[in-house]
Amino acid sequence: MTATALIAEDEPLLAQTLQRELLALWPGLRIVAMAGDGLSALALSLEHLPDVVFLDIRMPGQDGLTTASDMLERWPTDRALPHIVFVTAYDEYALQAFEAQAIDYVLKPVRSERLARTVTRLQTALSRPRDNETTLANLRALLQGTPASGQPPLKLLQASVGQQLRIVPVEQVMLLEAADKYVRVLTRDGQELWLRTPLKELLERLDPEAFWQIHRGTVVRADAIAAASRDAQGQWRVQLQGQPEQHKVSRLFAHRFRAM
Repeated sequence: MTATALIAEDEPLLAQTLQRELLALWPGLRIVAMAGDGLSALALSLEHLPDVVFLDIRMPGQDGLTTASDMLERWPTDRALPHIVFVTAYDEYALQAFEAQAIDYVLKPVRSERLARTVTRLQTALSRPRDNETTLANLRALLQGTPASGQPPLKLLQASVGQQLRIVPVEQVMLLEAADKYVRVLTRDGQELWLRTPLKELLERLDPEAFWQIHRGTVVRADAIAAASRDAQGQWRVQLQGQPEQHKVSRLFAHRFRAM
């Protein structure tokens, strides 16, 4: 079977080893590009549109999960999404997460027997019609993670308003939006507040039925959505009650609006 692949790995020796082992196991595979950081991996993948992308989880500039998310978001809609294989050092939690979402991985250091199983899985997958929705669903679940173990649901947020600290009931929150090192909070009464807690940590303690992630850095309260519209290119945007601003819905989370 012939196929194309991109390898994104910031350790040159490991990248060369992975390339050599892959070509030995899969003579029909053509490595179209090598990248040493996340942003280069993103640019090269969109340039070459390979069948398979091997992504190191930890890379300079941008990690593998963020690169995968950006890649699938910007992938041409008329092309099948690539099969993504994450390259990672041993981490039991990470490996359980990959396996739970049926996303393949390669362990560092590369072992021929384990890589051979990955190659077999890829060849089997490539021999079948590509299912973009399954690929998106698997990555979406991996990015969202699981609720924080033993942590109670969030009821209140402590947010900065100038030099003051304000306690905000979660039911008053309409929007959470990542902004550099902060999270912007928009309340039902139109106030804009700022949190230092990362958005990912907040998501783990928010009710996923009440709060919908619509982009990697944007979460909205479902019952605060006034309208959802789609443009000629199929891009969804949502507008919140009483707010003129529209918020882009990424490809990963557009499934919530397709029934509309």
